[in-house]
Amino acid sequence: MSFNRKSRRIMAKFEIIMPKLGESIIEATITKWLKNVGDPVKEDESILEIATDKVDSEIPSPVDGILLEQLFKEGDVVAIGTVIAVIDLGGEESVAVQEPVPAAISEARPVASNRFYSPLVRSIAKQENISLGELDLVTGTGSEGRLTKQDLLNYISTRGTIAKQPEPVRQQPAYTPVQGEDRVVEMDRIRQLIASHMVRSVQTSPHVTSFIEVDMTKIVNWREKHKAAFQARQNLKLTFTPVFIEAIARAVKDFPMVNVSVNGTKIIYHNDINVGMAVSLPNFNLIVPVIKNADQKSLFGLQRDVTDLAERARASKLKPDEIMGGTISLTNLGSFGNLAGTPIINQPQAAIIAVGSIKKRPVVIETPEGDVIAIRHMMILSITYDHRVIDGALGGQFLNKMVFYLENFDTNQNI
Repeated sequence: MSFNRKSRRIMAKFEIIMPKLGESIIEATITKWLKNVGDPVKEDESILEIATDKVDSEIPSPVDGILLEQLFKEGDVVAIGTVIAVIDLGGEESVAVQEPVPAAISEARPVASNRFYSPLVRSIAKQENISLGELDLVTGTGSEGRLTKQDLLNYISTRGTIAKQPEPVRQQPAYTPVQGEDRVVEMDRIRQLIASHMVRSVQTSPHVTSFIEVDMTKIVNWREKHKAAFQARQNLKLTFTPVFIEAIARAVKDFPMVNVSVNGTKIIYHNDINVGMAVSLPNFNLIVPVIKNADQKSLFGLQRDVTDLAERARASKLKPDEIMGGTISLTNLGSFGNLAGTPIINQPQAAIIAVGSIKKRPVVIETPEGDVIAIRHMMILSITYDHRVIDGALGGQFLNKMVFYLENFDTNQNI
């Protein structure tokens, strides 16, 4: 969308724009207006709630005044940088305003679709008389399967060489009969986003999961020895999560190929090791805050970040950039008593680590004097990976390296 800048005599106003909410977020949905037209607004008072596919947030007013205009309705999807409301400051003055070129508005306004299309792609589709339903069926090679200009042009060139066919009818899911005692509830917005993200991940990446056992006895004993003093000194619970994140970060340094993303036919090798940490919310939804530069932090620093992010995630107080930029993820299935699992990759990452519950079991231990059976704290560790770029050998080597770091944990370190 282009803008013309000009000065004119108007009532003193302040324009509220849709703020930038993260490095890859380009639009947000207005979920609720907290102020109505004509309501007084105080500086820093929230005037509306918005949501992205990453996080919910509120937009406060930077000024005092009266809410003069709401330029979008609840449920509208709005591009970042778009004016969404106008505050009347009172009085008159000459101000410089940015006015969008009218022709660009209709091209950029979103329509009903679960897929994002740039204004340029929409404009080309409109010129070629391609319906939204037909556009949704065109394969995209951009980030997260987005449709690029070249994708559309390639499709148009093929489309023009054959007789035009009726728009394909999408297969509808099988009808599930509702019984008299059944209860039908619409998915909330977050669950719909999670569902869409999970389906897209499975459709994008061929998932493979490898498993391995790890003896956690040293770490369990170390934690039992230090957790009370750590709680008293730092006012933090000492958990296993920072130990797992440290092992992931160290293993990534040995096998950086797991710390990648795929963009079309290109592999992006990430320099930073940013570990996403799956957090279960009170409403049974899920969010994945990110521990940035995990390899550069001490165990105490990791524990502090883990506790802070988990608490604020459950209180819906995460910032947009705190759930972005992950390069590999961790999910703790053991916190729910599960032995193991095959989690879905958090796109566009290529791998996710799962840890199961730690259980006492009799285990055969090899010693120079012979084999013995001992009671050990055992755990199943798994990695689910994108088989387009990670093969079984690499996945297995990565798991073995994690086992090495966990079983050789330094129990003499202070935290």
